[in-house]
Parts: sequence; C-alpha cells; structure tokens
Amino acid sequence: MAAVTSSNNSPALSSAKIPHEDFLDCPTGLVEYYFAEGIFHWSDGLYRIYGYERGDVVPSMDMAFAHIEPEDRPAVQAYWDRVAAVGGPSSIYVSVRDRKDRQHKLLFSADYILEGGAPVGVWGVVVDLTQSIHSDRHQLATEAVAASALNRAVIEQATGILMGRLGITADEAYELMSQQSQDTNRKVYAIAHEMVERITRR
Repeated sequence: MAAVTSSNNSPALSSAKIPHEDFLDCPTGLVEYYFAEGIFHWSDGLYRIYGYERGDVVPSMDMAFAHIEPEDRPAVQAYWDRVAAVGGPSSIYVSVRDRKDRQHKLLFSADYILEGGAPVGVWGVVVDLTQSIHSDRHQLATEAVAASALNRAVIEQATGILMGRLGITADEAYELMSQQSQDTNRKVYAIAHEMVERITRR
C-alpha cells in the first residue's frame, strides 16, 4: 500500500482504495492518525468490525488495545511504533475480540500520510479475514473428509481383491499392503490404488 499524499487537511478515508481485489468480499475499515492531532479517525466499516456504530465510542489506542488478544498486544505495539517512526508500507496479522466477544482475524496494513513529502501521520486499511478463513477451513475439512472416504474405499477394494485371490483374511491382506508400503516408502492408499487400477485394466 502506497503512502497517502494529502494536499489539505481533509481526511483521506473517502478516497482510499482497497489494494487487492481478493479482499473485496471481506469487511474492511480505514483508520487515520495525524501526529499533530493525536486523534484516531475511523471509517464506519472499522467501527462495525469492532461491533460499534459511529458515536458509540471514541477511537483511541487504549480502546483498540482492549480488543486485541493479550498475546498479540506486544507485537501490535512494536508494529505501531515502527510504522509511526519509519513509515511503511507494512502489515501485521492480529486477532481481536469485538464488542460481543466474537473473535476476528484482521490484516492491518499501514503507511505514512504525507504532506509536501513530509510524514504528518499514519493511515491504514483493516481487512477482516474471519469469514474467509472460516470458509477456507470448512472447504479444506470437507475435501479432507471426502478424500479420506475415497482412500478407505480404495483400500477396502484392494483388500477384497487380495482376500479373493490369496484366500487370506482382511487383516492379512492389509498387512501385505502395509508391508509393501514400508518397503517402497509409499502410502498404503497408493499401493491399493495401483492394485485396483491394474485389476480394472485387465
């Protein structure tokens, strides 16, 4: 994210853009902090991420830190101090709890606000990745369950083939595949899949 250059004292919140289209489906908020004022300016979106509406609270460092998970606070303080001292762009991933104690996973990216080439404050964009992360985890879990079921089905099919051909029990058939897995450094599923494919081709 590039630094915001402002030619007057009007807030840059209305003209700031989200830097990447992948974030468009995620709740976002913007913050500005001018060194001379010592006051934080939040967009409506940022209030909503924390569970507030404009006018419910006065944004401040102490107020924001009260929502940050305790284990993340030292890193966030160090991050803010660094950006305020040397600018950015720089990003940090942080966990917060909103007004109703619901956890949010936020990506915060910040940089200087420049006027006439001189830094006069810090501005940042906050992207709430909570729903995106939840959806990704749900999708991964669903795919893992489906893959596991498929693997089991193939192994059971290969077990049946060995039982029928060799006249052995299911445990003995699985032990044969397990031993071959160890000897060849391949997964049991791969051994079973190869066996089923070979029989199917024949």
